[in-house]
Amino acid sequence: MSPVYSARFYAAILLVATLYLPGCALFSGARLPDEGDLRASLPAPEREFRAAWVATVANIDWPSAPALPVATQQAELRSLLDRAAAMGLNAIILQVRPTADAFYDSPLEPWSWYLTGEQGQAPVPAYDPLAFAIDEAHRRGLELHAWFNPYRALHPTAMDSTSDLHVSQRLPRATAPYGELVWMDPGNTQATEHSLAVMLDVVRRYDVDGIHLDDYFYPYPVTDASGAPVAFPDSVSFAAGRADGLERADWRRRNVDTFIQTLYEEVKAVKPWVKVGISPFGIWRPGYPASIQGFDQYEGLYADARKWLREGWVDYFTPQLYWAIDSDGQSYPKLLDWWIGENVHARHIWPGNYTSRVILEGSAYWDPAEIVRQLRHTRSTPGATGNVHFSMRALMPAAHGMGRAVAAEYARPALIPASPWLSSAPPQAPVVTQPSTHVALHPQGAVSARWWVVDWFDGRRWTSQIVPAWQQRLVPPAHMSPKYLAVRAVSRTGVLSAPTIVRIDD
Repeated sequence: MSPVYSARFYAAILLVATLYLPGCALFSGARLPDEGDLRASLPAPEREFRAAWVATVANIDWPSAPALPVATQQAELRSLLDRAAAMGLNAIILQVRPTADAFYDSPLEPWSWYLTGEQGQAPVPAYDPLAFAIDEAHRRGLELHAWFNPYRALHPTAMDSTSDLHVSQRLPRATAPYGELVWMDPGNTQATEHSLAVMLDVVRRYDVDGIHLDDYFYPYPVTDASGAPVAFPDSVSFAAGRADGLERADWRRRNVDTFIQTLYEEVKAVKPWVKVGISPFGIWRPGYPASIQGFDQYEGLYADARKWLREGWVDYFTPQLYWAIDSDGQSYPKLLDWWIGENVHARHIWPGNYTSRVILEGSAYWDPAEIVRQLRHTRSTPGATGNVHFSMRALMPAAHGMGRAVAAEYARPALIPASPWLSSAPPQAPVVTQPSTHVALHPQGAVSARWWVVDWFDGRRWTSQIVPAWQQRLVPPAHMSPKYLAVRAVSRTGVLSAPTIVRIDD
């Protein structure tokens, strides 16, 4: 394999223009390009966040039931990740702490009932599901974000098995029943310090790409048998924290604000490149924007989600826009535009989509075409650069065809959008050699690569691939005989290197 040394840049504008014309050759006749031609024509990689939530609470997505044999659990997860990669997804958001329990080997919380059928019981034979999921996801070029519920302690689907390590046993004054669930009190310092410690422990010990919170802060309000609202039982912590004279609603919002700010700052202190993401309820308050109606998370969950975005306490924001494009009171386009308008720090806006409505019945059912419309609308909206699907179950092979429809939208490979505020340092381009029948990539420099952008040129067109960086042996696509190869390294914050361009030896 020989380097290309020439540096002429004539006809560069024409080359770039023709790159985007379907069926149009970049170069014609017998003339082969030089390095200037190649660099000018090299396509910019497509950028889009394409993710799905994998819920473990109530065994929604994985594992399919508690207490499955370890080999079955692992086979199910591999199948799920294979499906995600084959569809063109580039990230998985895995629920690792559904109810103050753990889908990993935690010194702070018990093993999850949803994993082994008994809270506190480790898998036998021993393995660490989170470590396994990270390795398998990265092997396929997928990011793995660890999804936590910060305050939910027990769920009615798993109330009959409570370990001595569980927060309800270790910190009984920090937890209380509310409705059918048990919750940690966000106003209790022990509870919040415990949840923060749990999340930071994962950041320190695991190679996660992100830390993710969903829409559960203070619990959704419940009513009693007569329909009267039930007060959340936090009188003791409120009385202890009233020294500054805040009203209870403001005090509750401050509790959550402090948690979010502290989490963001402490994650960055441990590993600055780990993204922090939140997927709040899709409406901040009714009337924002003017036509929007619905639940008020500001008053109902004491979640001032707009503040977290405006303060820059997130790296990505995934408002759950679980309504149709044509909805009158909860318009997907209007809500998306409003959240983008609040994004004063230019963080990522990746709305959440209720893709699982394709498996519901009656009036709750959506045709897959509705989700496709939402994906296309997101792409057409400046300031939004991806989507997150709830949940992976709806994307698995099924007669409704949702997975096929999404895969068709994601047919071209895409990098995750860059996060240069985390680190703008570019990786160094790899050294590329051809020792025999394959191409060898040799990483360079101190900034590690997470992916390679690989572009093969047959003399007329580029063919692009995105390859996980552990893969350092390449073979050309079977359908082409490339004459040149360009390889760019991509850092874990999405920053692209300069290309290494080489000529393929015959």
